[in-house]
Amino acid sequence: MKDTPLSNCERDFLLKAIVEKKRLDGRQTYDYRKIKITFGTDYGCCFVDLGKTRVMAQVSCEIVAPKENRPNEGIMFFNIELSPMASPAFEQGRQSELSVKLNRQLERCLRNSKCIDTESLCVMSGEKVWQIRVDVHMLNHDGNLMDAASIAAITALCHFRRPDVSIQGDEVTVYSPEERDPIPLSIYHMPISVSFSFFQQGTYLLVDPCEREERVMDGLLMIAMNKHREICSIQSSGGIMLLKEQVMRCSKIASVKVSEITELITKALENDKKARKAGGRCGFAESLPQERITALKMDETAVEMTDVTETANDIVQKAEAPSQMVPSPVVPIPGIGQVGQGLQNTWGLEDDEDEEEEDDDGDEEQEKVTKMEKEQRREEQSSGADVVEISDSEEEEVIILHPETPDRGPKNAGSSSQQKGAATSKRRQKK
Repeated sequence: MKDTPLSNCERDFLLKAIVEKKRLDGRQTYDYRKIKITFGTDYGCCFVDLGKTRVMAQVSCEIVAPKENRPNEGIMFFNIELSPMASPAFEQGRQSELSVKLNRQLERCLRNSKCIDTESLCVMSGEKVWQIRVDVHMLNHDGNLMDAASIAAITALCHFRRPDVSIQGDEVTVYSPEERDPIPLSIYHMPISVSFSFFQQGTYLLVDPCEREERVMDGLLMIAMNKHREICSIQSSGGIMLLKEQVMRCSKIASVKVSEITELITKALENDKKARKAGGRCGFAESLPQERITALKMDETAVEMTDVTETANDIVQKAEAPSQMVPSPVVPIPGIGQVGQGLQNTWGLEDDEDEEEEDDDGDEEQEKVTKMEKEQRREEQSSGADVVEISDSEEEEVIILHPETPDRGPKNAGSSSQQKGAATSKRRQKK
């Protein structure tokens, strides 16, 4: 399966950003991506993260017959595997041009530089020697595979321990790690590869190109160097012509980067050694509580946990005692309420209940008034009192008088005379 090619717009955008000295991930021209080195449970297993590029290196050993032309030297074997898991452009079970190129460059960087004492790998001269095999697996491809592979390979070789052996006559005894402590390899120096990509026929230069930058570059220069400023190998590809000043400039930049990476490798090896010596968790076992088995990209947040108990006690002591009664909150808008044991109902139902109570009280009063009026009317009817209706209309004045009762003559006469007088007085006033 071929990788998705870049469009013309993406290519133009990348080249224009490089001309303006800008990169996709915000780095400067000579900046490396973040390098992270971790180790496996066994000796010789190393993981290297160079940005999103992830590489695993595993070192193994076995006793074999030496080469005829070098009977007193051990054998170094390097293998780089590009699996489809790293990129869809890689094919399984088939060596591509890139894998052959990386293999040759890694052999030049580590074997031809004589960084490992191969004579110390001899068990019996001309008969048995140690063969050290370095397998480099690409787990994720995001550019600059050579630098990540060289860092992982040399770190795994420094971390590796071979079993101890003893010779009695023609018999060779190999001891397990429980019987005797394994022996580290004799390494003189650590050569590390630094890649430089050139754009527009060598006009612009970038360090540690990512995968998209590698697609639009015109040429690549790889320099393998150790911290003593010794160039172990150099290779140029892409068909561009470089000036002497450009190569010297790249070598000066590489010397600075190699010293920084070598210091990082040394610190990682020391930390792993201390962890294994103290009996703590290291390698793959260290990743279990951090949940990094399936998600290896999780970052940890540093939290200070030394004086948490004291700080919590001080806060509790300085805090005020909580009140026993729960205050009722003020609800500014009706229809908003609260739910909870011991809290006052604030759903706006109290006002409705008060209004209903007031309406009930008003109805009761009206009923009382009507009952009293009915009783008064009944008393008047039973008493048989005279009723006088007076009309104040302008057309005519009508006076209706009830007939007088014989029993209450004088009282009714007085009242009728008073009513007549009132009526005649009103007539006079109107006239």
